[in-house]
Amino acid sequence: MNLLKNLKIKRRVIASLVGAHFYGNPSSKLKIIGVTGTNGKTTTATMLYRLTTALGYKAGLIGTVENILVDESRPSTHTTPGPIALNKLLKEMAEKGCEYVFMEVSSHAIDQKRIAGIHFVGGIFTNLTHDHLDYHKTFERYFLAKKTFFDSLPKSAFALSNADDLHGIAMITDTKAKKITYGFSGKEDFSGEIVKLGFSGIQIYVSEKEINSSLIGKFNAYNILAVYSTSILLGFNQEEVIKKLATILPPVGRFEYFTSENKVLGVVDFAHTPDALEKIILTTRDILPEGGKVISVFGCGGDRDPLKRRIMGKISAELSDISIFTSDNPRSENPQKIIEMMRTDLSMSEVAKIKIIIDRTDAINEACKIARSGDVVLLLGKGHEGYLEIKGVKHPWNDMEKLKQALK
Repeated sequence: MNLLKNLKIKRRVIASLVGAHFYGNPSSKLKIIGVTGTNGKTTTATMLYRLTTALGYKAGLIGTVENILVDESRPSTHTTPGPIALNKLLKEMAEKGCEYVFMEVSSHAIDQKRIAGIHFVGGIFTNLTHDHLDYHKTFERYFLAKKTFFDSLPKSAFALSNADDLHGIAMITDTKAKKITYGFSGKEDFSGEIVKLGFSGIQIYVSEKEINSSLIGKFNAYNILAVYSTSILLGFNQEEVIKKLATILPPVGRFEYFTSENKVLGVVDFAHTPDALEKIILTTRDILPEGGKVISVFGCGGDRDPLKRRIMGKISAELSDISIFTSDNPRSENPQKIIEMMRTDLSMSEVAKIKIIIDRTDAINEACKIARSGDVVLLLGKGHEGYLEIKGVKHPWNDMEKLKQALK
């Protein structure tokens, strides 16, 4: 069994190395920074791309929402492409004059050796929480997959890690790269202080410098600090970085929000893990107007990690004032059965706070019908995704459009 596994790994490594060689080892002509972790990859990588571009450099982005070659956006099919597609993309980026590339690096890509042969000048770790156990089977194997990325970084690279995360120090323990930490506990290389959190944005201090951002929530304070730290490690001008950070918006579907005419705040977010769900709801509660209610609408995907369904159902019912359980890409599974799993650990008082509406459009309409001035409707789980997958068919879908229509 181990022999077969080793042969499979070797074949994958060879495929990646062949792909890199075929396209002329394009990663050696670029400054590639990999971003990995459970949550925050897309926001961090996208903000780095936008910041670098705003500073006047040519840059590329490879991620969950889109791949960008300087100014040309292409839809993404995987967080990290396969080795052939990845090297082809990097070759095109090099030909377009890109100097920097910011790449989301998924645990699947690391485990499947898709990034073998890619030269990174830096790696960023955001955080590690429950996710993808349908693939990795155990949390330890999920952790080790992420750690492998940092273990493989060269001595010339930097390994920037969130020291406030439980796994932040362990993640970079064995790397040959220069170890750098960021966080808000006061002991990191890049140590920040959160001064303000609200619907108007975030204000933090780092090394006596004030950084302002229109992003919302403590989780985004970490993303901003990671972006700022990386920019300094890359040698960008500190004052220009701080000035540009104030103007940079989050990527599509990452705490994307608007206020309706009747003063209801509508929020769309990709939160699809227990940790992300908890952070989004708690962030909303922290900045909720007095007397306002949090109304959450979410579901769990079919044919994916079933262990997190009961956890996420519990979190939403416990922390929301009203929680509507609905469909989110049920794929081949019966959405009713998925929702039953989401209900597994609920107390009687929590059951009283939930509604079950399988049709996602009807669920959104109900949430907006209930909402009053000062309330927040959280539409979670799909974020940027442009489809709803049911029985192998991807139906066109846009959470933000649905929410705006319902809040009219």
